[in-house]
Parts: sequence; C-alpha cells; structure tokens
Amino acid sequence: MQLENAGVLFSEMTPDASWEGEFNQWYDEEHIPLRMGVKGFLGAQRYLRDERNYLAVYDMESPQVLDTDAYALIKNNPSEVTARMLSSVSNFTRYIGRSIGTQSRDGIEQALQAPILYPVFFDVPNDRQEEFDAWYNEDHVPTLLESPDWLGCRRFALDVAHPHSFNRLALHYLADERVLQSSAREKARASDWRVRLANESWFKGTYLVFKRHGERFKAKG
Repeated sequence: MQLENAGVLFSEMTPDASWEGEFNQWYDEEHIPLRMGVKGFLGAQRYLRDERNYLAVYDMESPQVLDTDAYALIKNNPSEVTARMLSSVSNFTRYIGRSIGTQSRDGIEQALQAPILYPVFFDVPNDRQEEFDAWYNEDHVPTLLESPDWLGCRRFALDVAHPHSFNRLALHYLADERVLQSSAREKARASDWRVRLANESWFKGTYLVFKRHGERFKAKG
C-alpha cells in the first residue's frame, strides 16, 4: 500500500474568528483541491485542536513531491484569496517527513478514518535515533495496539521542522480520546525499555490531540 511508505506534510494554521468561515471554505474548496491535483499527492485530512487551531495532514508518495515543478507552479502563483489567507493566519507550523514505520490493527486505511489524531513529536540525538526507533516500533506501538481503540500509528523522520527542531513525528489514530487513559497506554509507558530511555535528558515529547474535521480528500485521477 502506498500510504505505508508515504511522505507527510503536517501544517497548522489559526485564522481569526472574524473570517474563520471564509478560511474553511478556502481550505476545502481551493487550497487542498489544488494540491490533490499534483502528481504524487495521495490524500489529505483536516483536524481541529482547541479554538480555531486547524491542522492539515497531507500524504505524498515522498517528500520530493514538494520539489516538483507542478507543486512549485501552484505554490508560487497563489490566488488573491490564498495570498491574503497565508499572510493573515497565525500559529503556522510546517513539518515534512519520510516514513519510518506504519503499524495498525485492521489496516492503515481504516485507521485514517479515526475521529482522533494524537501527534507526538521528539527531537532525538543522532546517536540515539536507532534505539529510539527500535523501541517505538518493537515495544511501544505493539503494546498500545493491545487496546481496540488504538487503531494505528505512522512514524516519520522529519527533514523540515518549523518552528520547533523536532526530528521524529508519530501520528497515532484513536477511536476514542479516552484510550489515552487506558491500561494499554499505562503498560506501554511503564515498560523497562521506555523507563530507561525516559531517564535520558533529551527524552521530552510534545503531545497534541486533534479531532477530525471534515471528510478525507483524495488525489484527483
């Protein structure tokens, strides 16, 4: 399946309340559809966290899709509305990564329909990345998936990170936010391997919770 090896673009924006409706219309009817017409884009899903903090997760065949002439054409020739929106939003983030692991209970396509997205960011020192990745893939995620409400996890090595210097991103797909208080998560956080890593000074994750916003977009053609 293409999504198991896909690149990702994770981007947040916050519009002002006075033009939030126009922002959502622009995002759904212009911003994402234009990208879905670029060869190499596979799909996109929007999410919402707190008040007006919107996220879009774009799936691509690889991050190199963002270096193509087709993408440059739409990025460098914005419409008047696009230029106004992008110059007016706040809390902008942009993280671009390549897949380093995908695990799920019933297939990643089903996990992508989850109502809750739980992103986890880390900045892992170069000499600790191999063990960190092994722990996450071999110990942490398999234990989390013991809960039926933990639907899947996609992991990425980040090559572009703004505004924070993270280099690892895990996208967890949850059927219910309450699974964050489940026995499976408690067990995963208490494993000997995680406890040992957590004692290292760099082990400081950033954890976010988003709710799914709207339907999934798919590539055109």
